[in-house]
Amino acid sequence: MKYYLIVGEASGDLHASRLMESLCKRDADAQFRFFGGDMMSSVGGTRVKHYRELAYMGLMPVLLHLNTIMSNMKLCRKDILSWKPDVVVLVDYPGFNLRIASFVKQHTSIPVYYYISPKIWAWKEFRIKTIKRDVDELFSILPFEVPFFEGKHHYPIHYVGNPTVEEVNGFNKGYHETSDEFYKRNKLSPKPIIALLAGSRKQEIDSNLKRMISAASRFADYQLVIAGAPGIERDFYHRYIGNSHVSIIFCETYPLLKNSAAALVTSGTATLETALLGVPQVVCYYMSFGKIINLGRRLMLHIKYVSLVNLIADKEVVTELIADKMTVNNTSSELQKILPGGHERNIMLEGYKSMSNLLGAHVAPDNAAEIMVDLLKQRNRI
Repeated sequence: MKYYLIVGEASGDLHASRLMESLCKRDADAQFRFFGGDMMSSVGGTRVKHYRELAYMGLMPVLLHLNTIMSNMKLCRKDILSWKPDVVVLVDYPGFNLRIASFVKQHTSIPVYYYISPKIWAWKEFRIKTIKRDVDELFSILPFEVPFFEGKHHYPIHYVGNPTVEEVNGFNKGYHETSDEFYKRNKLSPKPIIALLAGSRKQEIDSNLKRMISAASRFADYQLVIAGAPGIERDFYHRYIGNSHVSIIFCETYPLLKNSAAALVTSGTATLETALLGVPQVVCYYMSFGKIINLGRRLMLHIKYVSLVNLIADKEVVTELIADKMTVNNTSSELQKILPGGHERNIMLEGYKSMSNLLGAHVAPDNAAEIMVDLLKQRNRI
């Protein structure tokens, strides 16, 4: 069968590539065409556009690149009509993908499957109407989404487990490098590491990295190492490093975290990855006009937390410093509490275990692929 997939960022590229591998196990004739990244390309198929050409975040970047966004959307619509896939599989990235879902539903009989459901429980809950109308099957990776969609909105979904659990477990099983080997290979000093995960987009890095460096640099007994994001040039990071003694390691976030004492992490999938790897963290996300943002957040968001760790646990496991709360002093103070010897370190690690139990041990891409293939086979028989 022919699968058309659309992702808009690095995490989507990873999750979609794993889903594609699982689809190949269950469908020997699987063909792929996609808007995606390098990891999807490594599985096979035809990449129409790289997600880097889609990933604009925030009002001003979107407005400045509106022509590019509209051009990509037009290309995507035309390409779907031309290729005639058996299914369109959308992966997160709702601003773009829900518009594609609407187009596919209006102009074709191709089913639309959504893998990694839009986070409408956080905000823009009105999108449930679009989802009910345009999405045939929704695949959830967060357990608390089941009562939200099925209980509150009477829309049946598939909870397939969380792919990050399987990705981290797979890494742990196959990673045998010692800390000394990791340090030597990356030419690091012998000092313990504070990892800096400043996001996968330039806007996020611009907002967060300099403050992260300033806060973590106060701990002279530690070295700072940035987890370089795919598609971000080394020179871009050096704008914020300046004369600070900070290293950058690209495409090795899991090994870096595995060998770190603690981490400063922007909100997103990285918070969950850090927790599953057992690394204490402070969640940091600076935004301009912070007081106004925090006021708007209380009025507009329907959730108590922003990090996946706290959302899944339904309690504060990790400290969240969002908008104006992310100052250098606040970040430094919270970091001190979770470094070795800090009084909140073990409490956080115990909280990680409780959160992990709630996620379960399902292999999300395998579960999702099995359901997708079965549904498509039933459809074809009908």
